[in-house]
Amino acid sequence: MTGFAPSPVGTLHPFAQLRPLLAEIGDAKRVRVAGGPRSLAEQAFARTWARLVAGEDVADVAYSETAAAVARARLAGIDAGVLTTAGLSDGESLDVLRRGFDEVAGPLEAGLRERLRAALGPLPSPAAAPALAGTLNAQPRAGATAPGKPRIVVEPPESHGDHCLTVAVYGVLVAPVVGADPVAPFLLGVAHHLHNVVLPDAGFAGEVLLGDALERVTATLEERELAALPGPLAARVREVLALRPGADVPEARAFHAADVLDRVLQVHHHARAAAFTSAQALDDLDLVHAGPVQAYHLDVLAAAGL
Repeated sequence: MTGFAPSPVGTLHPFAQLRPLLAEIGDAKRVRVAGGPRSLAEQAFARTWARLVAGEDVADVAYSETAAAVARARLAGIDAGVLTTAGLSDGESLDVLRRGFDEVAGPLEAGLRERLRAALGPLPSPAAAPALAGTLNAQPRAGATAPGKPRIVVEPPESHGDHCLTVAVYGVLVAPVVGADPVAPFLLGVAHHLHNVVLPDAGFAGEVLLGDALERVTATLEERELAALPGPLAARVREVLALRPGADVPEARAFHAADVLDRVLQVHHHARAAAFTSAQALDDLDLVHAGPVQAYHLDVLAAAGL
């Protein structure tokens, strides 16, 4: 069961239309700012869990964090807090966020796009995130592994916080494609690696070697983390984790689509980074961009043989 109909001949499937935006959002795994110890995605992951344990409505968290992630695709670390500190009014700050959002949000389903746009704005600054968020931000992902084969090590590895936040956001964005409510895929995205708070990641190869013990190990370690959460939140997380084994309902299909898209886009990132050339920076990205000193810059590079 795919959960979506094939696209008409000559048109891109919605997943293909979303792919460039998803790739840009995923780059928040690799973007950092001064004053924040980890990537923007990891910071959003910790903030998401802090908001959830503080009792915020899950839907409010899902839509506002996803809206921020879409705007972050182009604005990176420039958020409402930075803009107001720099002297912009709340209205001016919101205008900037909306411009960033609008520049990339075209592929989104219209209703979801409007709901996310309405959720833009300053994000709450709740108390400290639960310990699980910090540990998953520090726990590296294994990357691509296969039974009986050596691990392919890529640097730097993403963290589980990077992956989980990105899957959560993707889950919201692909939900309309499969007819899903976006909130459950978001919550499942941020929670689907709770067992890796304790269990280091050895990838699929390690899971195969765990054999019959895998399900018991995963369940034991998930329950360990759930027991430390507020009761109502733990109950809601258990509900969405129960969707994970199959793809029989739209919310599960949205999650699994988000998960596989992130895993493969991550591999594409490493392949693209390895193949990056200086010519791409100079010719495709206009590294020496138009401006009053462009001609001088070009003269310097020519003189230096660059």
